[in-house]
Amino acid sequence: MQLEIHNIAKRYDQNRGLAPTSFNVVKGELIAIVGHNGAGKSTLLKMLASWIVPDGGTVIIDGIDLKNRAAIVRKVGFIPEDPNLFDFFSVEYNLKLFAMLNQIPFLRVEAILDEFNLLPFRKTKVQALSKGLKQRVNIGRALLSDPPLLILDEPTSGLDFEMTREIYRLLNSMHDAGKTIIFTSHRPEEIKNLATRIMVLHQGSLIFDGLPGAYFQSEIHEQLYA
Repeated sequence: MQLEIHNIAKRYDQNRGLAPTSFNVVKGELIAIVGHNGAGKSTLLKMLASWIVPDGGTVIIDGIDLKNRAAIVRKVGFIPEDPNLFDFFSVEYNLKLFAMLNQIPFLRVEAILDEFNLLPFRKTKVQALSKGLKQRVNIGRALLSDPPLLILDEPTSGLDFEMTREIYRLLNSMHDAGKTIIFTSHRPEEIKNLATRIMVLHQGSLIFDGLPGAYFQSEIHEQLYA
């Protein structure tokens, strides 16, 4: 197993968060996590990315415990819903700063700029970019360390049709290259077009885990989008 999760949990005020949850992920899966706002989706992703600390449970990624944050940073690439870039710095500097912090050669920055069609924007300040371009930079930065696991929170939120299609292309390309991908989404067509497995969270609990065909034929899907 590439990812082993056992009883991971997080609770906030008013009993929100994630109840003890367990599941495994095999290398190469492309998993959509769905559910209403407040279901625990972002909480789960942020714990897997070491952005927040679980109240309990264990997470093992490629044999490494999540608590070993120095090693996990090269195993997981996390793309939050709102790009957390430095707006007043250029695209290139944002990438180079992350590379320096994680001891990644600058040649990798050049490769990412080229791969994500960002060379024309390398000297452009992030604040001048469209949301779609910011998301492209955000994904590129997450891939600088070439992590085997990519986690995305609502990757197409607020994007227009053309940029949404570009993000789909990028995700499919990364999946074809062998990346394991976990993403959240509210879009049924996105889930149907991308996912090889669907997990549903409801009020902090995992209530469905199965194939897309079974999900779209289930009452759970009907209830979510009723």
